[in-house]
Amino acid sequence: MQLIDGKSTAQKIKQQIAQQVDEMIAKGARRPHLAAILVGHDGGSETYVANKVKACKECGFKSTLIRFEDNISEDTLLQSIHSLNNDSEVDGFIVQLPLPKHINEQHIIEAIDYRKDVDGFHPINVGRMMIGLPCFKSATPAGILTLLETYNIPTRGANCVVLGRSNIVGKPVAVMLMQKAIPGNCTVTVCHSATPNIKEICRNADIIIAALGSPKFLTADMVKEGATIIDVGTTRVPANTPKGFKLSGDVDFENVAHKCAYISPVPGGVGPMTIVSLMQNTLLAATHAIY
Repeated sequence: MQLIDGKSTAQKIKQQIAQQVDEMIAKGARRPHLAAILVGHDGGSETYVANKVKACKECGFKSTLIRFEDNISEDTLLQSIHSLNNDSEVDGFIVQLPLPKHINEQHIIEAIDYRKDVDGFHPINVGRMMIGLPCFKSATPAGILTLLETYNIPTRGANCVVLGRSNIVGKPVAVMLMQKAIPGNCTVTVCHSATPNIKEICRNADIIIAALGSPKFLTADMVKEGATIIDVGTTRVPANTPKGFKLSGDVDFENVAHKCAYISPVPGGVGPMTIVSLMQNTLLAATHAIY
């Protein structure tokens, strides 16, 4: 069993990005600028945005954090998005999800200029990704593919099972893995709450992407010998720690790991790659490499 180390992989990529930024500055260009809008005080979102701000500093980016209380109106949030869309000094920005229930997330996503949509959630970027055109790809799926490529995990002809059908991970990673590309060319099955015989389907998989948000859902009896497991889950579960919780993946790591050729841990696997993929998208936005 080989552990897929997303933390060290992400660190190497951030160093490469920082070097590119230094070269840009030396040629008279300005620093890439990533902005983030954070609504409310959700603990997971606070941590995630703080990590993004830290990553910007490591990459040599300028970062801006715009905070609103969770009682903000949708119209006020849309006004802030409009301002960022029209700010020529901002290369890309994100609106951290989830949002309060009174705000329509899809309205917010579609209000973002797709040329600054470094989260890769806008329908234009999703549509272009679907047919294999250049675009900003959703950060978590992009990070997963980078890990598969970094560890030289064969994907051509591989039987890949994706657990989960979210717009953020499940659907886009399934599309990316079936594309005519490296990594890619997988035969992909997407499983969800209405899928019968999930255990049998998983037992035939060469690669399993677990993105359900259900702690320890994937158990040892669902995994064949020599499989590759990518765990996307990051659920906070109560624990006797200073913070009172710990992160749990969707995989029963302790009992599954010994059966795997490769497996990603939680934390330290996909999470750091999600953030570094966002940095890569921001650099692409700043250099107008796509739009």
